[in-house]
Amino acid sequence: MKIYKPLLNKLLYLSALGISIFAFIFVISVSWIGYDVKSQCQEAEEKYTSNDCVDSLINLLNDDSNSFRDRNNAIWALGQLGDKRALPILESYYTGNITKKESLDKGLSQYELKKAIKLAQGGINITAIFWRNAVFD
Repeated sequence: MKIYKPLLNKLLYLSALGISIFAFIFVISVSWIGYDVKSQCQEAEEKYTSNDCVDSLINLLNDDSNSFRDRNNAIWALGQLGDKRALPILESYYTGNITKKESLDKGLSQYELKKAIKLAQGGINITAIFWRNAVFD
């Protein structure tokens, strides 16, 4: 049995290392997403002089004077927030025609709309559990 103990120790060490690296990357990703959503909200709230993130992002999305990139960022943020108030607006822009190579600068991303609609309908967003309360308290 002693022959296998060093191998077992190495496997345990590598497993612990792998789990630690995964946890570190997950925490960084969650923090980054939360920060990005908060930034999107703040920019929209400043532009549309509102204290409601969802309403401000909807206004940004509906405003044709904004770039497609900014409007697609608003779609993403609305999806991350998962607020049902955004659902009718998101659905109104969704055509279902998802192309393989969508440019976020040349039109509203149907792929992002599809994801945002799913999240606004109550889809599971594992990362939001960790950042939502911390960002919007």
